[in-house]
Amino acid sequence: MAMATLFRVLLLILIFSDSFVSIRSLGLGINYGQIANNLPSPSRVAYLLGSLNISRVKLYDADPNVLSAFANTDVEFVIGLGNEYLQKMTDPIQAQVWIQQHVRPYISQTKIKCITVGNEVLTGNNTQLMSYLLPAMQTMNGALANLGLSKEIYVTTAHSFGILGNSFPPSAGAFRQDLTEYIQSILNFHSETHSPFLINAYPFFAYKDNPQQVSLNYALFQPDPGMTDSVTNLHYDNMLYAQIDAVYSAIKALGHTDIQVKVSETGWPSKGDPSEVGATPENARLYNGNLLRRIEQNQGTPARPSVPVDIYVFALFNEDQKPGPVSERNYGLYYPDGSPVYNIGLQGYLPRMDYSASKKM
Repeated sequence: MAMATLFRVLLLILIFSDSFVSIRSLGLGINYGQIANNLPSPSRVAYLLGSLNISRVKLYDADPNVLSAFANTDVEFVIGLGNEYLQKMTDPIQAQVWIQQHVRPYISQTKIKCITVGNEVLTGNNTQLMSYLLPAMQTMNGALANLGLSKEIYVTTAHSFGILGNSFPPSAGAFRQDLTEYIQSILNFHSETHSPFLINAYPFFAYKDNPQQVSLNYALFQPDPGMTDSVTNLHYDNMLYAQIDAVYSAIKALGHTDIQVKVSETGWPSKGDPSEVGATPENARLYNGNLLRRIEQNQGTPARPSVPVDIYVFALFNEDQKPGPVSERNYGLYYPDGSPVYNIGLQGYLPRMDYSASKKM
C-alpha cells in the first residue's frame, strides 16, 4: 500500500512537472518561522523544500544553522533583523559587525538576497522604535555598500496592512495620517535604493472581523461577483489583489510610482479560537491552493497586470510556541513531522533522518 502511494505521488510529480517549473520560474516564497520546540532540523527542511521546488525562503532572523543547511542550493533567502536590534543598528559600526557575523560567512554558498530590518514596527505602540526604523535601514544599507554587497542584497522592512488608513476602493488607498512622515521617508529610501515595499496582507483578518459584510468567497479566491472600483473601473475578484493595489495607490499618493509592492506574508489558519470565524482546514486549503494557482499563472493585479504578484506564504510549519490566539499556531502548510495539514497539490518529502548526517555515513 505504501509503495503504491509513493508510486502515485511520483506519477503526479511527473504529470504536473510543468506546473512545478512555472512555480520555480517565479519562485514561490515561504515564511520559515521557528517559534516551536518540535520542528525538523534545518537540513531535513532543506530536503523538504528541494522536493517541493520552493526556491525562496523568508526567515525572521539570520539563523546560522539554516543558512548553513541551505548551502549550495538554489534557494534565495530573505533574512531578518528583529525589532530588538533596531536601536543598536543605527550605529554604523554595529551594523558592519552584524553583517560581518551574520551575512559574510554564508554568502559564498547561500544566496542571501534581502535583509528585512524590523517587522511591523509602525503599527506597534513604540514611537521610539518607529524613529529608529529608517536610520537602521539606512545604516544597514551603508554597511552593505562598504562591503561591496549593496547591489547583491537589498534592505527593506515588512509592514502590517494596518498602516493603511483607507483601503476601499483600492484607488483610494491611503496611509494612516499619523504615520505619513515615517512612511514618506521610507519610500524615499526605497526609491533611492531600488528596494521593494513589503506588506503583510491577510484577507482572513478582514473576514474574521466582519463576516457579515465580507464575502468568504471573495476572501478565498473562490468564484464571486467581486467588486468594481468606481474610479478606475477595474474589477477585483479577490480581496488580496485589492489590498495590494490599495498599497500601490497609497504609495502613489505620496508621490512615488517607481516602487514595487511585495507581499511578505499572507496565509490562512487551519484552526482558531471560537471567535476566529473562518479558521478551518477547508478554508486554509482553498485560500493557499487558489493562491498557488494564481502564482503559477504569473498573474498581476488589476492595476498592474504585467507585474506578477510576488508573495511569501505564511507559513511552512505550524509553530506550537507562538503566543496569542489559537490561529497563530496553525498557519502552517505542514505539521512538524512533514505531513501536510491539508492538500494543495504540493507533494513534498521530509526525510526521516537528518539528511546531512546520512550523507556522512
